[in-house]
Amino acid sequence: MMIRTDPFRELDRLAQQFLGGTGTRSRPMAMPMDAYRMGDEFVVAFDLPGVDPSAVELSVERNVLTVKVERPGLPDSVDGQVVERPHGVFSRQLFLGDSLDTDGIQADYDAGVLTLRIPVTERAKPRRIEIAGGGEAKQINA
Repeated sequence: MMIRTDPFRELDRLAQQFLGGTGTRSRPMAMPMDAYRMGDEFVVAFDLPGVDPSAVELSVERNVLTVKVERPGLPDSVDGQVVERPHGVFSRQLFLGDSLDTDGIQADYDAGVLTLRIPVTERAKPRRIEIAGGGEAKQINA
């Protein structure tokens, strides 16, 4: 299970989106993502259009996964007429629960989408438990 926190970062992202504020920012900003469980793994997909794969940094410390990228802006030599695409530093931290195997994370980058696959630990997978009693052993789903 993944734990989602930091409501203030989301509020800041929404305020920047609706009140303007394009251009280079000194603070990291959030990046859109989808997260879901598929079988015995947790999948997280980040939209990173226009980001070179070599500009993506992934790190895990304890149960915190950090994704950091930088998308360059327009070169100084050009005169931008319309500049709506965000650029600068993008960062996102995910707090991963103990039920995920951070040593087994796999990352793939294709068509501007970074996809992370995080296996579920063996102890977190559903299993059957036998119950003894009444002279006969029975199984139930845990």
